[in-house]
Amino acid sequence: MPKNRDAFSSLTAWRRRVLSGAVQRCWRWAREAGAVTAEHPGGLRFARIGEGTRLAFPQGTVFGEPWIELGGHCIIGEQVTLTAGLMPDLDLGPEPILTLGDGVVLGRGSHVVADTTVTIGSDTYCGPYVYITSTNHSYDDPHEPVGKQWPRMQPVSIGPGCWIGTGAVILPGARLGRNVVVAAGAVVRGEVPDHAVVAGAPARVVRSWHPDEGWQPPLRTPAPVPIPAGVTPEQLLAVAELEER
Repeated sequence: MPKNRDAFSSLTAWRRRVLSGAVQRCWRWAREAGAVTAEHPGGLRFARIGEGTRLAFPQGTVFGEPWIELGGHCIIGEQVTLTAGLMPDLDLGPEPILTLGDGVVLGRGSHVVADTTVTIGSDTYCGPYVYITSTNHSYDDPHEPVGKQWPRMQPVSIGPGCWIGTGAVILPGARLGRNVVVAAGAVVRGEVPDHAVVAGAPARVVRSWHPDEGWQPPLRTPAPVPIPAGVTPEQLLAVAELEER
């Protein structure tokens, strides 16, 4: 009897391995086939989708594509929402509403909601679950449910080279300069100057760069040293192991 039980367990384990391998292969195929690119846009008809840009599968909610322009070599993670307009099938006029520059990265689960113009500059990187919106609920009438009151809309502009941390929220009317760092979980509104670090809710400037003084307050960690040309990963690992001893 124990031998039969062992044989049954081995057969079950083998079947599980085979099934697991098949599921993984199917999922890899689906991710590749379902990705959206300029060459394979599927059912999405963006105003522009640049060379090398890829929307990972599965995509989040996407509508208003004729008013969405995506630059080249952008990386749009899984379950990212991109919308132009309050709802699908609206005529938003001749100009784009949502524009991503070249090399923009939107992390998994992020939302970019553009009911009026939203512009994200080139080489801006967003971590997972970032929320960028040009629209907010109004609550002027205390007797009417907030969700039924007409929303307020203000354009949003994010400069090139920014880094927006996980879970940050960029509110209507926000204007971020060049190379701005937004801390994880920050809630940003209003204007943020170039080369600033903001954190908190509402976000405030906690560090900024000045041509004469450098970073103020000074950085607490030394600048990373570039890896010399020709150094292999194995050599780096060996050096790290020596430093730990």
